[in-house]
Amino acid sequence: MVTVSACVQCVGFPCTDVNHGVYRVPDLEVDPAAVRIVLISEAAPADPADYYYANGHPQAGALFEQTTVLAFQDAGAQVKSLQDVLDLGVYLTTAVKCAKTSYAIETATVNTCSELLAQEMALFPNVKALLLMGDVAIKSVNAIAHRAGEARVIPAGSTYKIRGPIYTWRGARVFPSYLQAGPSFFIEKSKRKMIADDLRAALIAAHA
Repeated sequence: MVTVSACVQCVGFPCTDVNHGVYRVPDLEVDPAAVRIVLISEAAPADPADYYYANGHPQAGALFEQTTVLAFQDAGAQVKSLQDVLDLGVYLTTAVKCAKTSYAIETATVNTCSELLAQEMALFPNVKALLLMGDVAIKSVNAIAHRAGEARVIPAGSTYKIRGPIYTWRGARVFPSYLQAGPSFFIEKSKRKMIADDLRAALIAAHA
């Protein structure tokens, strides 16, 4: 077992367009070998009470929990809580570890924080599916690949145009999708259906 926050730490907090006071790396004890799916959403929420985890365990009633559980239920998973989602071999994190201060996040910030995401992902040797929930997650994984001298994992383009093909990276299926964490999940039913489709496909790929 490892505690993720003990393994992944920001040094110096160099990014200028995020709120460093709301810095969140999962303070979660996890069995790395049991993780089959890594789901990466956008950024830490402005209100810490909305985050996936608090005090080292899933945050019951948090906004991120509510929308994520609903998304997995839409996908047909028999889950009632975030702990149920984790028990499926899913690990949940954000591409950017601090909260946004405006709608968009600067590319430099995504690139810098992707170094932390790379450390985090390296903890899990048995990942079979990556769910990239939104543009920031997609950019972050592409940045990790670029630093390693690898080709883009996901091509440029609108998400609805790039969802169809099969993408693989470092032995895992990669699914570009839409953000499932937060209030935007309730706005567009068409995106919610696509999220469900992507989660369902990831669960199948992870346990094939």
